[in-house]
Amino acid sequence: MKSKSLILFLAIVLLISFFAYIAFFGLNIGKYEIVPATDLIKLGLDLRGGVTVLLEAKDKPDDPVNDEKMERAVATLRERIDTLGVTEPVITRVGEDRIEVQLPEIQDPDRALELIGQTAQLEFIEEETGAVIITGNDVKKAQAEFAPSEDGLGQAPVVAFELSPEGAKKFAEATERNRGKIIGIYLDKNPISLPQVKSVIPDGKGVITGSASMEEAGDLATLIRAGALPVPLETLSVTAVGPQLGANSFEQSVDAGTIGILLVFLFMIFYYRLPGLVADITLVLYLTLTLFVLAALKATLTLPGIAGLVLSVGMAVDANVIIFERIKDELQLGKTLRASIESGFRRAFLTIFDANFTTIIACAILFYFGAGPIRGFAVTLIVGVIISMFTAITITKIMMKLLTQGGLLKGMKYFGERGVK
Repeated sequence: MKSKSLILFLAIVLLISFFAYIAFFGLNIGKYEIVPATDLIKLGLDLRGGVTVLLEAKDKPDDPVNDEKMERAVATLRERIDTLGVTEPVITRVGEDRIEVQLPEIQDPDRALELIGQTAQLEFIEEETGAVIITGNDVKKAQAEFAPSEDGLGQAPVVAFELSPEGAKKFAEATERNRGKIIGIYLDKNPISLPQVKSVIPDGKGVITGSASMEEAGDLATLIRAGALPVPLETLSVTAVGPQLGANSFEQSVDAGTIGILLVFLFMIFYYRLPGLVADITLVLYLTLTLFVLAALKATLTLPGIAGLVLSVGMAVDANVIIFERIKDELQLGKTLRASIESGFRRAFLTIFDANFTTIIACAILFYFGAGPIRGFAVTLIVGVIISMFTAITITKIMMKLLTQGGLLKGMKYFGERGVK
């Protein structure tokens, strides 16, 4: 019985070690390769660099913000951002009237901020009278392309646009009375282009010349095409993190987390001896399962997320501390070790459950009302708390029982108590 228990204990340790190795280093056997779970977890902007913009929709007189308008605003922003060629942009609603835009690893944050920041209504205005001719709602298409240059010596970047039937009619009348004059294109009352009318545009199809490059023409086309937002948006905050700063933050956070976890491991062995070693083994399992779950959820890890992960390690250790102290209390009452383990785990369960359940409630509130890194913190902490409860209450109990049956765990002295048997 003793040898079987010890063999089973060692088998569990080896199995945990195997999965931990895969989680952190992956596995390559011939043609088969398992990618480390750490490689499948995306890093947030604060760890790899990028720009985060938080926008808030504002009610217009007799035209309040609603879900349909917010969804249209998200779609409009997405169309703008797609032209930047950003990998994995994240555009999400936050609450009822806010939108968060995340642009990871962007090479030109100033250009992105300029493009995203222009969030108001698009208007074509007669310069002489200040009258609005059409708005962005009248624009059907706008794209950058090359056309013969005015000097006839080559090709030049232009913005070709097409208007809706009603917009074409209004624009035809405006170009006829403004021939040789300027019709300004304004976004948020700021001019983005001031083209001169060179001929009447009767069919709503025309071109805007004057762009210095294809990129400039592309930006102008994007603003014209996606400039008509259904609601005015105000920029509440802009956070920019450089790629190098993000990489340094990630390395320092990992180092700090590693040192903290190692200190916890050493403390548990020093204070609780053999049961402390069991707790450390289950903590390795906890970290392994947490990485697998975060990878499966395609979670984005942020600096607060790493903090949540380390905090959940502390909570996992706390659960083991509560359990071991309850077992010691039972032993001091004169119960056998096996009876003390059963009673200790049973008595500790409600305390551990209550503490972790209230933490989960708080994290759920943070996730619902928070944004970006705050959500990352909430997700990692919720995942960590749930897994830590499982490993502390289930796996630790199984391993403690196996050590007791194997004769390696016999009494109080194995819990670090000096002067007792």
